[in-house]
Amino acid sequence: MNEFHRIRRLPPYVFEQVNKIKAQARANGADIVDLGMGNPDLPAPRHVIEKLVETAGKPRTDRYSASKGIGGLRRAQAAYYERRFGVKLNPDTQVVATLGSKEGFANMAQAITGPGDVVLVPNPSYPIHAFGFLMAGGVIRSVPAEPTPAMFPALERAIMHSVPKPIALVVCYPSNPTAFVAGLDFYRDLVAFAKKHEIILLSDLAYAEVYFDEASPPPSVLQVPGAMDCTVEFTSMSKTFSMAGWRMGFAVGNERLIAALARVKSYLDYGAYTPIQVAATAALNGPDECIREMRDVYRKRRDALVESFGKAGWDIPVPEATMFAWVQIPEKFRHLGSVEFAKLLVEKAEVAVAPGLGFGEHGDEFVRLAIVENEQRIRQAARNLKKFFDSADSTLHNVIGIKRAV
Repeated sequence: MNEFHRIRRLPPYVFEQVNKIKAQARANGADIVDLGMGNPDLPAPRHVIEKLVETAGKPRTDRYSASKGIGGLRRAQAAYYERRFGVKLNPDTQVVATLGSKEGFANMAQAITGPGDVVLVPNPSYPIHAFGFLMAGGVIRSVPAEPTPAMFPALERAIMHSVPKPIALVVCYPSNPTAFVAGLDFYRDLVAFAKKHEIILLSDLAYAEVYFDEASPPPSVLQVPGAMDCTVEFTSMSKTFSMAGWRMGFAVGNERLIAALARVKSYLDYGAYTPIQVAATAALNGPDECIREMRDVYRKRRDALVESFGKAGWDIPVPEATMFAWVQIPEKFRHLGSVEFAKLLVEKAEVAVAPGLGFGEHGDEFVRLAIVENEQRIRQAARNLKKFFDSADSTLHNVIGIKRAV
């Protein structure tokens, strides 16, 4: 039987190759330090859980909810944007609650993409940024991921040489997987580019609150005057409040685009479980000590990662934000590519990482490390790596010399 049309458009899920080896190693008794999936291990705030429990006990909350989110939740998100970014939003027309930012991106792609429409997507990038549009029938054109002035000539070339003209540009800062951070000056140029070429700007701001320089919190592109004319921004409760499994996120911005997303969602879901929406409202309206505590935990883990891995012989660029480090594969292993190198780390060092190829072909010399284990476990991973690196020349002479298949 032939593959289904949309399934044919999706590449093999490269993370699954590492996951299988990791599962097998654990089944054989290995103690794998898992720095692969960006799955927060911190607990959700106590007051949020208490609100969930309190609300779940009310029979009315078992009924269908509102697809675009209950009014109180949308008002809370609008209040957060005004408090954090100085951006005013109409909660009725410029805010939609989504089942996580990933679902929001996928359904926005369904809302705006026609067959063959071109979308500009950074490479490397989080997979849904590209594959959401591929599943919707679109075509992806890769552009640079780093938010520097050098990005704009590449964007201009992409506009000039794409037929038909691109309909949208995706950005994600602070970035998953690269941890790049953008400033307002870059966003001003980005909005000017989008308006000049009459394209939609889609911003993923899921890591807005996971930053380590208290004096420079990441901005929103919607802070730029005129950005609302062409922009939708996606945020999430997953990292800020360690509520990843709760599946609660938001899309905010341009009224026409938000209305299109809301209409698509109205045909596909009845929104998140009402107690989750009520608890998410309590999180957004509540005290922010839990957010500062979350940042402090990740900052200490980041510092432990940089220090201990450096001593093990693997230099880690210091990420300014996110729960990730984007790290080039050590030179002697680089020719293996990120998937084979990730497999090797599971087998020989009992450390799991995410292969960079899973985020785009330009990521194949890198791996992503997620700081989702405590400091002790991170240092354990470094000790394992040091033993592996120190013995690799003698024990892997038949592996290191292997060239990648082209």
